[in-house]
Amino acid sequence: QVQFVESGGGLVQPGGSLRLSCSASGSIFGIKSMGWYRQAPGKQRELVAVIHFSGKTTHYTDSVKDRFTISRENAKNTVTLQMNSLKPEDTALYYCNLQNTLGSYYWGQGTQVTVSS
Repeated sequence: QVQFVESGGGLVQPGGSLRLSCSASGSIFGIKSMGWYRQAPGKQRELVAVIHFSGKTTHYTDSVKDRFTISRENAKNTVTLQMNSLKPEDTALYYCNLQNTLGSYYWGQGTQVTVSS
């Protein structure tokens, strides 16, 4: 079983910044990648950003490129998402995701991000 500690969500004005952090522990068996997904009300869950733990390959959805940056700290099984120039359309519940080297996926409980004036 894998446990997550997610932090950093909240309410911010348009143009502001937030930093999400996610730490994983438990029976991980090695991390292939970690990332963040989000789900807004009435919409499907979508990938925001992912980073591979061997090397530093990253992938971002087009709408967040040049605004969000994902980084990792292997020793702490931690991934961080720096979100700048936030827009109202970034409002969603953000979920941490982990794929281990056995091909299994695990999800955090989610942290709310609200961008509003």
